[in-house]
Amino acid sequence: MNRVKVYKKANGKKNMVIRAYKFRLYPNKEQRKGMQTHLWLSKNLWNGGLEFAKQLYKDYEKFPTRQTYQEISKNSGLHSQVAQDVFIRLHMALKAKIRRKKAGLKGGFPRFKSIDRVKSLHYPQSGFSLKERKLKVSPFGEINIKKHGEVEGTIKTLTLKRESSDKWYAILTAETEPINVPRKEGEQIGIDLGLMTFATVSNGEQIKKPKHMKIYEDRLADAQRDLSKKKLRSMNRRKAKLKVARVYAKVADTRKDWLHKTANSLISRYSVIVLEDLDVQGIAEEHGKGVNDAGWSIFTNIISYKAESAGCEVVFVNPKNTSKDCSRCGICVPKELWERQHGCPFCGLIMDRDLNAAINILNRCLKAKLSDRQETKFPGATVGTTESNACEDETIVSSMKQEAITSAQAKLW
Repeated sequence: MNRVKVYKKANGKKNMVIRAYKFRLYPNKEQRKGMQTHLWLSKNLWNGGLEFAKQLYKDYEKFPTRQTYQEISKNSGLHSQVAQDVFIRLHMALKAKIRRKKAGLKGGFPRFKSIDRVKSLHYPQSGFSLKERKLKVSPFGEINIKKHGEVEGTIKTLTLKRESSDKWYAILTAETEPINVPRKEGEQIGIDLGLMTFATVSNGEQIKKPKHMKIYEDRLADAQRDLSKKKLRSMNRRKAKLKVARVYAKVADTRKDWLHKTANSLISRYSVIVLEDLDVQGIAEEHGKGVNDAGWSIFTNIISYKAESAGCEVVFVNPKNTSKDCSRCGICVPKELWERQHGCPFCGLIMDRDLNAAINILNRCLKAKLSDRQETKFPGATVGTTESNACEDETIVSSMKQEAITSAQAKLW
């Protein structure tokens, strides 16, 4: 399956769409060896450039310019485009470090890389061409490629990427004009992502979470146990390490396949999908591998770019207190994480905690849209709100909004 990501860039006065297509490559033995050699040369080029930058700063308290790096990149054994891109990335990393230091922010210095940390060769302008079943890349020749769809638009860049499972992929970016897709008419929903259940929809639907990692836990444990017994830096250890990587790749592929199918199902049925703008990394640090296994970030990315070409709208709202606020009266009801039921002592509403959160998520989007329309029609006007910023705040709810929410609750129960 090709992965397509969409974002916009300014091109004069005209917005263009950049799509990224990911296809599997099947290089022969000679091509595979050549690409692995170029990864090694790329690693040496990065490490050499970083050592040069450190020495220059130590002697003269300044870093090399991009022009200096371009001169060094000559005769490196790599394609000129690939070699220049290595130093462009190093130069940008050094500039980012300087920028963070001036702003008083913490940030690590670029570090030396082992061959395991160098996984791609990037061609930003030229050195490649795509045919029907072949990808011609300098200097590797024509590589077999498995295309799952046609590349639309003008191809701009190519990245050859080697995964930890020893599979090679080609990532092509193409520039196209935006297509005006008519907005879909249909039901609007809010979705609360969770650990007990993957997603709870504001209309009462629940999407169960398959435990992808648990399915392969035994196989992974055997592979890791076998790896731990191998001698360091031996060929047998390298083979055992590859075996572990392939199990992890199988888990990742299974998870992505399920997330794609789930996103397609939701996009085909609903016109507006509202999600929380979650700090997934912070939540994962607190709650462990269950969050990573669920794949929240991957899911939000997938559903966002798929919705754009399907005429569906995806909206992200502030996640604060979505589980605590009552979806009927708006009063904040504190509860612990283990409490799975929402019971409001003010209005008497009792329902599943995740369903209450999903309704709140949808209500926040509807409130924001109502506010925008009201400000456009009556500048300076204000509307009632169903969310509070803190548990102690009093909440004012407009009668019209209250009746709509109560009516929706009646339909659910």
